[in-house]
Amino acid sequence: MRIGDLAAQAGVTAKTIRYYEQIGLMEEAPRHSNGYRDYGEDALDQLRFIRDAQAAGLSLAEAGEILAMKRAGESTCRHTGELLERRLEDIERQIESLLAAKAELLAMQSRASTLDPGACTDPARCQVIEAGRAEGHGHASAKAHLGASIPVRAGA
Repeated sequence: MRIGDLAAQAGVTAKTIRYYEQIGLMEEAPRHSNGYRDYGEDALDQLRFIRDAQAAGLSLAEAGEILAMKRAGESTCRHTGELLERRLEDIERQIESLLAAKAELLAMQSRASTLDPGACTDPARCQVIEAGRAEGHGHASAKAHLGASIPVRAGA
């Protein structure tokens, strides 16, 4: 099958397939005399595997490791299990960080409901955030918990 047909069946673009070939994730397909690539069903299976591996949180490099092992006739169960274990550990760390960020945000929200808006006179600071810093929470720890993922705009 041609690259466009393969791409349509796999739900990717032809550019993605070419990229996978370029980085060695997929083997280049043989070409007809007219230069068109000729893909078999194995290419579709590989693309589906890559999609499923990415959905499980594996990187393209990790999916490539598994495919290379398969091509070499090696068993991949143990290696895949180790990759998934590392991914689970990463997710656990992310969950811990998100729970800490949630607790910090809930504390700020609670402070916001108890502080007097009339006492908020400093044009450069917010008393909700400043109160958290005075209590040993807030700015530094929230940034660490949130992974510095909240964008800060100039003048905000």
